[in-house]
Amino acid sequence: MTVELTIDGAVAKVVLNRPEKLNALTVEMRERLGEYFTRLRFDDAVRAIIVTGAGRGFCSGADVDRMGGHDLRGDRERMQQGAHGYLRTLHAIEKPVIAAVRGPAVGIGWSIALACDLVVASKTARFSQIFKRIGLAPDGGAIWFLTRRLGMPKAKELVFSARFVEAEEALALGLVNEVVEDDALMARAEALAAELAEGPTFALGLAKKLFNAAIGPSLDDYLDIESLIQPQLHQTADNAEGRAAFREKRPPKFTGR
Repeated sequence: MTVELTIDGAVAKVVLNRPEKLNALTVEMRERLGEYFTRLRFDDAVRAIIVTGAGRGFCSGADVDRMGGHDLRGDRERMQQGAHGYLRTLHAIEKPVIAAVRGPAVGIGWSIALACDLVVASKTARFSQIFKRIGLAPDGGAIWFLTRRLGMPKAKELVFSARFVEAEEALALGLVNEVVEDDALMARAEALAAELAEGPTFALGLAKKLFNAAIGPSLDDYLDIESLIQPQLHQTADNAEGRAAFREKRPPKFTGR
């Protein structure tokens, strides 16, 4: 199974399990994430959640080989029902959610980590808003999350450069909460989840709602705008060239169209 859910006492663990592709997301994986996050959101016995990836990566983004093939309307519906659906649900869970990140967290993979409340990273963790390289703007609420955490100038720098942010820089920027050795990652995430699961879950959940309301607009409002923009970019020559270059492992030749 490409996404696994395990529950141990009050702590649930959601694992992206496609390690041979660095956990690149497929449609089926997005659907499974939506199912699991909905279940965990309303399971009162679960009081803390860990989201992580199998193998040497957290998530290398959406599966580029499966992009394209939709018209504007179909692409917008795909976004709203797919990535936006499970990210909205993840963000709305009224209990602590911890991302345990090793290796790459790229594109939508970084958005998943950003949608969690706390991020524990291993020293091998590296993050990138890589969309520029395939002729797209960030999706999954990435700009909404990054602007809130970093302010607009730094968020723009990361998006416009598409560069990788290594674990220690991410810690210095406040994008992760702590950095640990690779072999200590899961033990640390599990200890933190166990500690949070013993807390006043209802109060922590409502505190999350206050944090979300502290700066507008809401994630829902932002994602509605995002679902109008990204489908247009999927129709461009630059996106077609970016996807082809990615598959052929060569630099893209963009024309701005």
